[in-house]
Amino acid sequence: MKTYENFARVYDELMDNVPYETWADYIQNVLKKYHIDDGLMLELGCGTGKMMSLMAEKGYDMIGVDSSVDMLQLARERTQNLPGSFLYLLQDMRAFELYGTVRSVISVCDSVNYITEEEDLTQVFRLVNNYLDPGGIFVFDFNTEYKYRDVVGDSVIAEDRDDVSFIWYNEYDEEEHLNYIDLSIFVQEQQDLFRKYQEQHIQKGYTLEQMKRLIRAGGLCYLEAYDEYTGRCAHDQSERIVLVAREQGKKDI
Repeated sequence: MKTYENFARVYDELMDNVPYETWADYIQNVLKKYHIDDGLMLELGCGTGKMMSLMAEKGYDMIGVDSSVDMLQLARERTQNLPGSFLYLLQDMRAFELYGTVRSVISVCDSVNYITEEEDLTQVFRLVNNYLDPGGIFVFDFNTEYKYRDVVGDSVIAEDRDDVSFIWYNEYDEEEHLNYIDLSIFVQEQQDLFRKYQEQHIQKGYTLEQMKRLIRAGGLCYLEAYDEYTGRCAHDQSERIVLVAREQGKKDI
């Protein structure tokens, strides 16, 4: 079953608790710390384009990669009348291709957790390193093994709204470190008629030490890690970690 095929149409409404503006400010500050305050930026797993639109407002030219046609269509609609440069690519982040390099790469909302094999995630990092400018910066977040195992694993999350509701079943496989999500969405089509959609998502929980190892295996230089988007150091009970890495291997011409 394809993910985000039916969820795409209500994704923004159900994710309205995500503080994208705060995250965008945080990412901008991290990039400025490394002297990147403009230029071409790639977002992996760009979804409906919310973060792309915010980063474009901050002066970046945007490329978005996503494997969902539905998500990319919504992203195009969101940004079609916005100033700035936008390019959308329907690609798997495990095998994405660009025409040249970019100054920065970002990925938010635990998109990398959908890469459930370490070999595949190493390949993602290898491609990021390849397509970054010399000294370019990669900023991404991921959900930790602690979060899946001790916080959301084997739980049910449900929300009932006027025009859309969902039931989100989590089942964590501690041996495989995989979190299975069965998602049922009920979307109002007429006053008393709701249509049900179902999707299954699988995400892998990673530890910070695993991520450091995979980052380095992909050729990137690990720089720092933060607890959520707070600026505090990541720790054993961090549920979401923001990791910063730098391109290495290229030399300025």
